[in-house]
Amino acid sequence: MSSKNNNNPKGIILILIAMLVFSVQDGIMKYIFNFVSLYEVYLIRTIVSFVLIIIFLKIRNKPIIFKSHYPILTFCRVILFFFGFSSFYISLTVLPLGTATALFFVTPFLITIFAHFFLKEKIGPRRWSAVAVGFIGVYITLNPDFSDFNYLSMLPIFCAFCYSLSMIIIKRTSDKDSVYTQTFTFYIGAIIFSLFFYFTIGDGQYNISEHPASQFIFRKWFVDIEANFLFMAATGVTATIAFLLLFTAYSIASPAVVSPFEYSILLWSPLIGWIYFNEIPSINTIIGILIIVSSGIYIFLREKAQDQSIVTDKPLR
Repeated sequence: MSSKNNNNPKGIILILIAMLVFSVQDGIMKYIFNFVSLYEVYLIRTIVSFVLIIIFLKIRNKPIIFKSHYPILTFCRVILFFFGFSSFYISLTVLPLGTATALFFVTPFLITIFAHFFLKEKIGPRRWSAVAVGFIGVYITLNPDFSDFNYLSMLPIFCAFCYSLSMIIIKRTSDKDSVYTQTFTFYIGAIIFSLFFYFTIGDGQYNISEHPASQFIFRKWFVDIEANFLFMAATGVTATIAFLLLFTAYSIASPAVVSPFEYSILLWSPLIGWIYFNEIPSINTIIGILIIVSSGIYIFLREKAQDQSIVTDKPLR
């Protein structure tokens, strides 16, 4: 038995903890959106994560490399990642935490589609069927009333779309750029984009709507920094911890074994939403989540059976 197989139980435990920590981060973001600006949080979160990752690498005597061998693709990935997760955080102003997380997990379906068209991966009829069923689960989760449909509910799917494209880029660039180099380039890009928003909308002059999403985007920065800084910094701490746990799990264990356990976040997120925000999932949401999870896990199993690693070799979060 390989060492990776021996470490599978440890990898599963790390994945479960990582998903819990990611859920905590999203819960903090949902809590503070009424008090801070989105890109204010993004800036502080990114700086905290940046510093913590550098400290971690220094302690582990790992090389710190900022330069990418694929500057154009890396720039595209940074844009996709930054604005993708911006849309996810905005969605938390209108959606329950569990629902937003469930909709983001259309990612395996989108990666499968993109891998077929961009990487020329062969996808059999069973996985195409699983993708179709998964999107039925999305429809049930959204339960749209088109006469009064809140299109901001689609933002987690837009995030998944951006994230899936960024994962396709990573599959292309990972041969020369390490995971830490890819992380650093994102941090640098996120800091630059956040500072751009500070200098363009950070004074609150465009904060003219009462809608919570608009308030979150355009609210004036640093209004009550003493009360909110620890919460904003906590998003960076939790994101870093979850990232390191996730990366370690995929490093020590078989990705095909541990990757389905990322779906545990669909237990943690509704639980946090229920405890802290009194969000009780509807029957439609529960059914939709079960369909999304079942379809996603089926795709994982089919990849394993076909000895492919389209979705399973990289974390979904």
